[in-house]
Amino acid sequence: MLQKKILVVYPEKRATRIAIYRNTEPMFLKSIKHPEEDLARFTNIPDQTAYRRDAILAELKRNDFDVQKVEIIMARSGLVKPLKSGVYRVNTRMVEDLKKGIMGMHETNLGGLIAFDIAAMTGQNAYMADPVVVDELSDLARITGHPLFVRKSIFHALSHKHFARKYAKSINKQYEELNLIVCHVGLGGISIGAHLKGQVVDVNQAFDGGGPFSITRTGTLPVGQLIDLCFSGKYSEAQIREMVNSKGGYTAYLGTDSIVQINAMIAEGNPNALFISEACAYQVSKEIASHFATLEGNVDAIILTGNIFNSELFLENVKKRIGKLAPMALYPTVNDLEAHAYNALRVIKGEVEVIEYS
Repeated sequence: MLQKKILVVYPEKRATRIAIYRNTEPMFLKSIKHPEEDLARFTNIPDQTAYRRDAILAELKRNDFDVQKVEIIMARSGLVKPLKSGVYRVNTRMVEDLKKGIMGMHETNLGGLIAFDIAAMTGQNAYMADPVVVDELSDLARITGHPLFVRKSIFHALSHKHFARKYAKSINKQYEELNLIVCHVGLGGISIGAHLKGQVVDVNQAFDGGGPFSITRTGTLPVGQLIDLCFSGKYSEAQIREMVNSKGGYTAYLGTDSIVQINAMIAEGNPNALFISEACAYQVSKEIASHFATLEGNVDAIILTGNIFNSELFLENVKKRIGKLAPMALYPTVNDLEAHAYNALRVIKGEVEVIEYS
């Protein structure tokens, strides 16, 4: 097989991670930190595009990587319109939607914008795989309880699909043959989905909606109390959104969003930290168990992904509650860079048809 060089662009809130792969073998990994004072100069997130792009190009040059020799560019997915699972070419229409924030504005939107710019410079194509807005929900799963509200599908689709395919390959099956419950516990949010023969027919809305609380997000809140808070006059809309999206969960209970500090508190036997960790495992377990009903009891495996499952304590708190439901597969990591490289290789090998965003 030809040895193809793949560039992965993965923007985060205060950093941009980049990677160069030769097929699926990493050659170079780097997290470029962006000082707060630099980011504060920009009015909105899309305005950061050129700044972050130039930082990437400078870092590659500093490490003797010629961007002109990259054959394929993969972008971290952003909030584009709802799509079916697959690999999409980043085109001008997608760029417009990412700039508008058609489904919301987030640092992930920068992935496609930066990759599109670099692709224009190199004459290559930029792609986005399994964006966070992959929507395969069943009609039943969309019902909320009132016609003014419809459930949206925003979740860690890339990670879900990557590890589901990886598990299927490990047992010599096709992903589309299996019924799986996939649990992704990230540093930001948690998403737990029911995969019915290759379709995520139900999943909690991990961006600003329901499900278990995480390091920074509240997950599902008591509706009545939330309404009271919204109309109390004590908080602005922006403050409540911040509370839900970035200052909830472990952060609100323990006063830090540093996983290092949280783990240290747990290791030291801090009773509050231990209790909140168990509460998170409890909520994760309940969400997993609910999809046993979604899949009508026909579950081939439960897949657990995320660094938190390196914690024996957290893992045991989940296993004791759902271990009897189905076989469990453990992938205690979050490796979206690798997932992007694998999707790029699927494009290179012609295993997946690239979809044109429209």
